[in-house]
Amino acid sequence: MLMNNRSTPAIDELQARAIPHRIFQHAGPIESLEQAALERNQRPEQVIRSIVFRLAEDAFVMVLMAGPGQVPWKALRRFLNTSRLTMASEEELLAATGYRPGTVTPFGLPQPMRVLVDHCMLDLPEVSLGSGQRGLAILMTPTDLLAALPIKEIVDFASC
Repeated sequence: MLMNNRSTPAIDELQARAIPHRIFQHAGPIESLEQAALERNQRPEQVIRSIVFRLAEDAFVMVLMAGPGQVPWKALRRFLNTSRLTMASEEELLAATGYRPGTVTPFGLPQPMRVLVDHCMLDLPEVSLGSGQRGLAILMTPTDLLAALPIKEIVDFASC
């Protein structure tokens, strides 16, 4: 079900900046990435996961990963030139992004964050990602997603 009357910091930012997007409201709870993709009429690789890593105290990086792909820790550490990083805890995630697990998005953040974008999503016709609210997704083209991100780097961590 497509809707345009929901508001989150992410959706508000996209609307204020006139970034093309659509909003999708799921009818019920989402139990898996596959279910989310099916209900959005997408393939699993079109569902983008926003994964936040803690580099140091109050230092975070977000990785936008296509579908079921996994972030390779060794490659990420090498790319970031660090020997130590952890996934952000729920408390750290909320403090750094303003969002709870399962709703994280690179938009509407309280402060700018470095975002690493999985190259696998660049050739997809459309992607969907969190909106800041459970059951609500933002759908957009990868081109619009990249244009909307102020601090981004394309990374090649996974084979597509």
